[in-house]
Amino acid sequence: MAREIAFTKIAKITQAQQYMLLAVLGASIVLGVALAIIIHAINQISFNSNVIAEEEKTIVQYSDAIKNIGVCTKPKGTIYTDDELKKCNPDSISVSSVPGTLRSNILMNLASNEALNSVPKEASSSCINPATGKNFTYEELEANYDKADDTASLVAASELIQSCSALRVIPDALPAFKNEEALLASLNKVFLDSGWKPESLSPTGDVTSAGFGTNLNAISLRLSVEADAAITKTVLDNVERSIREFNINRATIEWSGANSITLQAQATAYYMNPSTLSEVTKTIKPGETKK
Repeated sequence: MAREIAFTKIAKITQAQQYMLLAVLGASIVLGVALAIIIHAINQISFNSNVIAEEEKTIVQYSDAIKNIGVCTKPKGTIYTDDELKKCNPDSISVSSVPGTLRSNILMNLASNEALNSVPKEASSSCINPATGKNFTYEELEANYDKADDTASLVAASELIQSCSALRVIPDALPAFKNEEALLASLNKVFLDSGWKPESLSPTGDVTSAGFGTNLNAISLRLSVEADAAITKTVLDNVERSIREFNINRATIEWSGANSITLQAQATAYYMNPSTLSEVTKTIKPGETKK
């Protein structure tokens, strides 16, 4: 009888131990699942926070670019709202409403630069003021821009400033693309202004980096001058004074008799690659720490 009671107690203890192990196992599973869910939630929150932070940074950068260039007037807050961007029309914004921007500096300060404006210019029919019969002064161009009261007249006034003010000198001095025909025409005009008609003038076709940066390119060309000493000197002086840079790398001079000089030279002209704004795509992966 006592033995049966002992066996019964042992069986009950064993059963209780099994229940305890099952309870501990169940609690461990629940705890593990809970920890996994918590870790996943933390990772999701961290990932979403990184994405939101990068989006906010991008919005700020876009707003700064728009504001600094002068595409739109300054926003009421630190960034542009969707409503402000929808109402923004760059062609209908006057320069006076975007002071201190790139647009303002170009159309106001650079366009009126006296040093650039001192460079002689051809009398283009579009740049002649019909009221005076003379080339537009910057003050007249500015007044024409200020009185523009619609998009079309603002665009026309802006184009007039670009082509008839000191701004016209910039693409003449350093073009934004390779144009060998315009290059030879510029050099040919220098020669004709020197009182000499060129006999030989041609590009070599070679385009290389100028060594001053990734955007500056060099075009090699050959020229030949056969004239008296005075004309040859005038040609070289005018090449040196030209607004377009012509860098003579090598030259040979031969006396041909009767005060005649033959000049053979190899020169280099320059142009810039177009400047563009590029968008950058940034990929954010889960688990990455924010830098």
